[in-house]
Amino acid sequence: MRFLTPTALTIVAAVFTTTSFADAWNVAPSALQKGIRSNIFHQQRYQQQQLDNQNDKVVLPSSSNKRRTPLLVQLSSSSSNNNNNDDKNVQQISDEYDLSLFSPCKINLFLRILGKRPDGFHDLASLFQTVAFGDTLHLKLLSSDDTNPAKEDDFGCNMKGVPTDKTNLVIRALDLVRNKTGNEDQFFKANLWKQVPAQAGLGGGSGNAAAAMWGANELLGRPATLDQLVEWSGDLGSDITFFLSTGTAYCTGRGEIMTPVSPLQDGTKLCIIKPDIGLSTPAVFKALDYDALSQVDPSVLLQRFMDFGAIDAGGGDAYVNDLEQPAFDCLPELRALKEELCEVEGFDHVMMSGSGTSIFCIGEPKDLGGFMEVFGGREGLSVFSTEFISRKEGVWFQAPNVV
Repeated sequence: MRFLTPTALTIVAAVFTTTSFADAWNVAPSALQKGIRSNIFHQQRYQQQQLDNQNDKVVLPSSSNKRRTPLLVQLSSSSSNNNNNDDKNVQQISDEYDLSLFSPCKINLFLRILGKRPDGFHDLASLFQTVAFGDTLHLKLLSSDDTNPAKEDDFGCNMKGVPTDKTNLVIRALDLVRNKTGNEDQFFKANLWKQVPAQAGLGGGSGNAAAAMWGANELLGRPATLDQLVEWSGDLGSDITFFLSTGTAYCTGRGEIMTPVSPLQDGTKLCIIKPDIGLSTPAVFKALDYDALSQVDPSVLLQRFMDFGAIDAGGGDAYVNDLEQPAFDCLPELRALKEELCEVEGFDHVMMSGSGTSIFCIGEPKDLGGFMEVFGGREGLSVFSTEFISRKEGVWFQAPNVV
């Protein structure tokens, strides 16, 4: 077990790695979109705002980028019928499994890089927060009957390009729990409905692995404690430990040293804007200018979020991400996008998450129609409106209902 108390923080570190890969963007059927408000949500509100406020539109910063039709904006009767069919398909998928778990992603409210370690990792200190944008993992315990026993896990994923062999973190997580609990003859059928893109700084693959560990332990009759799951998770990757927290945590070490802190306010609104282009974590760290790192004590940043919450944070300078500099140097368009988003009225704070390339904006645009006109229909961007979530002790994350 690697929990630390707030009075015994050791500022040592970790590097984020994104372990799932995708070269296509798929949107889940509406039945799986609880708490996930993507471009279809924005477009519906945008169309209503156009009707209500035709002549009172705020002009947002323009862009020379090509424009496209926002994702899933065709609200015709045929589209509605297709959504109904998708709902039926999802229900059929769910009925095939014993357990379905929402797999949230995360943002980093601050991310300090403290230096490079002899083992090649970097010391960091970061405040992580789960949000209601994520994937869904379906699990079923396969029969171990002597007449026809399962001999391996059966794994599938909707997103093109995601590996479904033993390199996938879901399979590795199932294998880890199986071996650690002495259930080597127990195998699973798993289906991952994936929405979180790779190379986004959102920890999608790590969240999937944590959900798989939790779910496997449940289906095996809870042979492991949460403390044991947390301890074992460090064997798989840096961010996985965090997703076994209740939703807000201060993470150090390789990310596996997790200090629970007071939860931030559930329902805090934010938008996530993800360019289609990604950056690999090694490329970002290779471009890191150590002389340009922030000198702010991460414990001071943590205390500000605890005292003032995410919206105020005691001022905008509490939002620090030392990986913005290398990411923006690698991809100048990302810096331009952040600057553009900073001009949107209604956003309190704008920052890149993790090693990028997602940018999150705390708050909601005052002119949603103008915002979607500029960003929602732009070629190469995906926009998601979501909110902070947490979980209660003993139960897994639940995606809130879309309003």
